[in-house]
Amino acid sequence: MHDIRAIRENPEQFDRDLKRLSYPPQADKLIAIDAKRRQAILDSEAAQRERNELSKQAGLAKAKGNAAEFDRLRDLVTNQKDKLVKFHAQVEKHQAALNEALLEIPNLPMPDVPDGEDERANVELHRWGQPKNFDFTPLEHFQIKAVEKSMDFATAARLSGARFVVLYGPLAQIHRALSQFMIDMHVNRHGLTEVWPPVLVKNDTMQGTGQLPKFAADLYRTEDDLWLIPTAEVALTNLVKDLIVAQDSLPRRYCAHTQCFRSEAGAAGRDTAGMLRQHQFEKVEMVSITTPSESEVEQKRMLNCAEAILQALEMPYRCVSLCTGDLGFGARRTFDLEVWLPGQNRYREISSVSTCGDFQARRMKARFRPTNDGAPQFLHTLNGSGLAVGRSLIAILENGQQVDGSVNLPAALHRYLNDKTRITPEGQFDN
Repeated sequence: MHDIRAIRENPEQFDRDLKRLSYPPQADKLIAIDAKRRQAILDSEAAQRERNELSKQAGLAKAKGNAAEFDRLRDLVTNQKDKLVKFHAQVEKHQAALNEALLEIPNLPMPDVPDGEDERANVELHRWGQPKNFDFTPLEHFQIKAVEKSMDFATAARLSGARFVVLYGPLAQIHRALSQFMIDMHVNRHGLTEVWPPVLVKNDTMQGTGQLPKFAADLYRTEDDLWLIPTAEVALTNLVKDLIVAQDSLPRRYCAHTQCFRSEAGAAGRDTAGMLRQHQFEKVEMVSITTPSESEVEQKRMLNCAEAILQALEMPYRCVSLCTGDLGFGARRTFDLEVWLPGQNRYREISSVSTCGDFQARRMKARFRPTNDGAPQFLHTLNGSGLAVGRSLIAILENGQQVDGSVNLPAALHRYLNDKTRITPEGQFDN
């Protein structure tokens, strides 16, 4: 959510930043709503002062034994109370209208975010690793012989419908091992605190990180008005909701391995083959909560954490800075890590590391108290995949495939798989 005071102070800059997102100007509309809200507050305060004065005069009249004057002033106090109720209702009405309008407006891009309409304008920053030169035409993950019997979309469709998968045997074990490997790296090497959060959350929790109200169609909702999280970012970031935390307790760095759920309403028809885009998937998520002065450094640190996972798995990747047209609703800047998938002959996103500034903190009313006992300030929040587990499995299968249909597994996973090093063409583990 945006600071209406900052919009009032520089409406032209606010609209210029929105224009970079191809979003229509909003400053005039917001300032007009805010003007009504502020006038209602002034009217309410004036009415309260008048009521206080009338009450004081009524008390004096009573003390002097002037019953007629007391009755007259008491009636005026009652009338003034009715006015206060009306003015308070006006304040709440205009405040609600302002909040509703602000909740729909995306975060503003940072000055260094490249301008562009869509992903074609994203800027590559660096690459790591060299894509393997195959002496055969590499297949997509679901076409590899070692995978065919253990990646079952037909049964999943009978159970749940399209965009679900059942994994058996070695694939299920590798999928599980990946999540454990990622969590161990983040906790033991990167110093993150592991969290096991709920995957069902309330409306205001979803609203706090920006999923609601804008993206309701992309989410799953239960009959008792709870929402299935699309990412652990929702639960982890909201750990500081409605709190004022001490500055010396920052930064707070969390990670969690959870199930995630997305209806993919906005991605109909995209990536329908294989398990690249599923309704139910697993992800290891990182969240950092810090002060404004440290958020820049923290984003780079989080990016390094995500890259370390890919490097340990020996997966070639590239890092890109998302342009304004590809930026997420709540992000001020996002770096995507895209892993090389030889079966598709292209890089595909496997992690997004975003800084949100105080955008989410304002929605959550999450603040910190400076060490000098100054006034509380809004926190800065950041989030990043570390990594998407299913997509990591895809990358391992496609990059490790052999001409006979077997798959060689990264050395980093061997100890998580009882020292198994490959999947045979028949779909079984082998040393």
